[in-house]
Amino acid sequence: MTDSHVGRSGRRLTATVTDLEVTRQKGFLVGVVLHGDDPDDAQRSLDELALLTDTAGSDPLDSILVNRDAIDPATYIGSGKAAELAAETTALDIDVVVFDNPLSPAQQRNLQKVFDCDVVDREAVILDIFAENATTRQGALQVELALYRYNLPRLRGKGREMSQQQGGIGAKRGPGETKLETDRRRIQQRITRLTRELDDASRVLATQRKARKRSSAPHVALVGYTNAGKSTLLNRLTDADVLTEDRLFSTLDSTVRKLHLPTGPAAVISDTVGFVRRLPHHLVEAFRSTLIEVREADLLLHVVDATDPDPAGQIEAVREVLVEIDADRIPQRLVFNKIDMTADTSLRRLQNLYPDASFVSARTGEKIDVLQAAMAGDLEDQTTLLRLAIPYERGDVVASAHRLGDVVAEKHDEHGTVLDVRVPAHAVGSFQAFTTD
Repeated sequence: MTDSHVGRSGRRLTATVTDLEVTRQKGFLVGVVLHGDDPDDAQRSLDELALLTDTAGSDPLDSILVNRDAIDPATYIGSGKAAELAAETTALDIDVVVFDNPLSPAQQRNLQKVFDCDVVDREAVILDIFAENATTRQGALQVELALYRYNLPRLRGKGREMSQQQGGIGAKRGPGETKLETDRRRIQQRITRLTRELDDASRVLATQRKARKRSSAPHVALVGYTNAGKSTLLNRLTDADVLTEDRLFSTLDSTVRKLHLPTGPAAVISDTVGFVRRLPHHLVEAFRSTLIEVREADLLLHVVDATDPDPAGQIEAVREVLVEIDADRIPQRLVFNKIDMTADTSLRRLQNLYPDASFVSARTGEKIDVLQAAMAGDLEDQTTLLRLAIPYERGDVVASAHRLGDVVAEKHDEHGTVLDVRVPAHAVGSFQAFTTD
């Protein structure tokens, strides 16, 4: 249970876990448009914040975009504007004010004094959603580590009161539920322990990835904006039973399944956490071991929600994260999903803008066969066709060729077995001694 304080109305402003099972907080959203910013982009980000806030357990009753020439170092939006909005939030009986922009610890504290209620930023909301959705041990550790790293500077200087987490949405889960350490030294020790545990888990994952590499099965990774339909597409391609919900961040933990394509050897396909605009750096760092699944893939299926009003913004947000984890040079196939719910004019526009992309409905299965054929072609482009002359006494080499590659033709002569086989680039050296023209 988190600590609480009482505001003007006499109500408790920081909800407990029990409170949240009974009632949802009332939220007020604030976005800032600085000089030179695109107001439309700021509005789209604020609209997305409304979805994030709702997912986190609060009802966004109202929102505002504030125009500023520069960021105010004390209150971000300036003391006068903050006082003006405080009067409005008091009239609406607001429980939590959510900023779409990152707040420093000092700005957050100053704004809470002005609004006399909880004030959090976009990063706190996303961290809270991740805390709610982490189901595996590794996912829980990753989220807890990100929460501690985020909260540590906000606890600086509170001494023995550091267990009091400010923030309506960001405070209701995570370390506060597991007895937040009472001093900064112990929190840092906890961060060290979490990092060590995640390093151990990463080594286990690395061993599993090496085993897949030895099998030479091509690796396809699903990436994309949260709620674009990655898990539904994984289920459609593999007959898997991964959780699918029409909500943000319903999947956090990496899922790996076997994938059969029309041509070529069987592949493996993995699904992992979705991205959003300005995905918190703390989360990218904490989930880096999971995101290595993406970095070591042979092909990325970049899934985009075709019904979204700003698909280009989704694509750019995902690419920014791919750059951050050094996965931006991996071959990609854009896959626009939900075409069954997309207006014809919007669909034609996307097809004109992205002529090399695939367009599917993971929900209905429409055009999935076309996507599978395209994926097989993409993976084939990354292989080398070899002709091998293998003596009969080297049946182990024949077996390796069948296991590691896609045998196109096989015949026998007086000297041995002749194979035409497509193999991944990294396996070419294994057959160098048996290649022939």
